Amino acid sequence: MTDWDDAFDNMGHIPNALSYIDDWPTRAQAFRNSGIKTDPGLAYGSTEREKVDFFLPEGKPRGLVIFIHGGYWMKLDRSYFSDLAQGSLHHGWAFAIPSYTLAPEARISGITLQIARAIQFSAEKIGGPICLAGHSAGGHLVTRMICLNGPLDPMIRTRIQNVLSISGLHDLRNLRKTELNQTLKLTTSEAISESTCLLQPMANANITCWVGAAERPEFFHQSSLLQQSWEKVGANIRLEIAADKHHLNVCDALKDPESSMITSLLTLQKPTDKTDS
Repeated sequence: MTDWDDAFDNMGHIPNALSYIDDWPTRAQAFRNSGIKTDPGLAYGSTEREKVDFFLPEGKPRGLVIFIHGGYWMKLDRSYFSDLAQGSLHHGWAFAIPSYTLAPEARISGITLQIARAIQFSAEKIGGPICLAGHSAGGHLVTRMICLNGPLDPMIRTRIQNVLSISGLHDLRNLRKTELNQTLKLTTSEAISESTCLLQPMANANITCWVGAAERPEFFHQSSLLQQSWEKVGANIRLEIAADKHHLNVCDALKDPESSMITSLLTLQKPTDKTDS
């Protein structure tokens, strides 16, 4: 019998876990204050949290990276993650970070629709190819966008170059057995319909599942399950394991222009074997 609360408990297995989360808004604010070009707080919908921050490179953007934050669909917002734009901006890509309505006010299926609206809105502002990246619950949401039954406009789908799921959640069924479901309120049918490992990806999708070597075993399982499932239907998908990284620092590689994570996100090249810092 599996203790599913423990299986999904990242915070409880990372020493001084709160110190990481407490530091995120401070470093994000410092980045926003650094003189970087921004276009913040643009509304993509009618609710308070349906807003997106844009970070812009010098000159015309080569394309658009959209990062979807995690927090088990029930915590955090775009203001925690601004500094993750650094690596993409260095290479001339615009970077967008939307917030979305959190559970229990929104169901996961409703959040999926919000993210599609955020991507549509962002894609109308910035031309060129689109790369999607998401962490944890955000990893679910970006892979959900490229499912055959996903909510994205077909024209926007044709612009998606790469999808990066960082420590993503792709099988939601066992979340129903956790205390998290007191907030998420997942039903059996919704857990099945929103589990990307049970769905099929669009043709020609390029996906990387990235997971820290110090993650909980369940997060290895979640990433490998998506890889195995989508590989069987012909998707170009691979799994990368970041040495010495855990759930709360694995995304830091997005700040490093030379990291293999950035290479994987922005190009179709195979990431190098170096360790991200």
